[in-house]
Amino acid sequence: MKVTSLTKIIGSEFYTGVPDSQLKALCNYLMSEYGIDPAHHIIAANEGNCTALAAGYHLATGKIPVVYMQNSGEGNIINPVASLLNDKVYAIPTVFIIGWRGEPGVHDEPQHIYQGEVTLKLLEDMDIAYFVIGKDTTEDDVNKAMKGFNEILAKGRDVAFVIRKGALEFDGKVKYANSNKMVREDIIRHIVAAAGEDPIVSTTGKASRELFEIRTAAGQSHKYDFLTVGSMGHSSSIALGVALNKPGQKIWCIDGDGAALMHMGAMAVIGSNKPSNMIHVLINNGAHETVGGMPTVASDIDMVAIAKACGYPNAVRVEDEEALDKALADAESAGELSFIEVTCNIGARDDLGRPTTSALENKNNFMDYLKEL
Repeated sequence: MKVTSLTKIIGSEFYTGVPDSQLKALCNYLMSEYGIDPAHHIIAANEGNCTALAAGYHLATGKIPVVYMQNSGEGNIINPVASLLNDKVYAIPTVFIIGWRGEPGVHDEPQHIYQGEVTLKLLEDMDIAYFVIGKDTTEDDVNKAMKGFNEILAKGRDVAFVIRKGALEFDGKVKYANSNKMVREDIIRHIVAAAGEDPIVSTTGKASRELFEIRTAAGQSHKYDFLTVGSMGHSSSIALGVALNKPGQKIWCIDGDGAALMHMGAMAVIGSNKPSNMIHVLINNGAHETVGGMPTVASDIDMVAIAKACGYPNAVRVEDEEALDKALADAESAGELSFIEVTCNIGARDDLGRPTTSALENKNNFMDYLKEL
């Protein structure tokens, strides 16, 4: 169905969420209609963040907000739904729009399989009434569902529209771009060259896919890399856990701006522990590129200043390859925790593939390699 029909039926004036490729039509519509507008649309750091933001909107206006997200974000909303929104607590009515990745019977990537299986069960456990929208769902079907939802919302309870693959359409075009010079795949290639045979933990999305293909093209082993294909925002914490337990070995983390923002508290923990063998490289294109290119707030904040404030002894920002190579070499020889923010443009190869090894194979190969160090 047309996304404009869905938003009209819901009738809300305020949307907040975390972008999802399954909801690309909705995200593009919101960016086309509102952009980033505090009165109507805000892209949050994580799903718990946008749920609490929606609660604040309701407290201030008495109106019903909409929170959108991929189903992988359900884990992040469990606490605010149970202890803030729930009708046994503050009874704050909210409409969730959830992209259903990993739906049973629909082919998807391994990190989405189990999440897809438990998507509806988690909603039931959180006492959130839901209606599934597929390609064949009509406006009349959604109108009827929303009529029932309005009765539930009036009681201070929450509801959700669960969106199947390809269910929403938007005819408008939205282009996401910036003026940064470097290409992410080239940046990762420079990191790989600097790291040599040091272990690398890479973040969710295209960065890990590009790292995998760089290794393949160079005829290198994939044993050096842990690809965090799911669990967005946690690659730096994984790298910290490895670094603290392999103190004699350099550990590199390839992070993204959207991921770092999602669980920024991790930087405080890393900075407090100060592992002298960890190098944290943040590739910042100011976008949730893997799911469509919608903006993050990372272009508006000073990530280097944040790293320094969190306790990183060394933190720099680079904008070209010459500065990148120097920063990588300096970090490799520093003997202290280092942070490198690399500005990056938005875009990737159209023929970018996906890892051909399973997640379990990746883990086992990486662990076997760590045992050798």
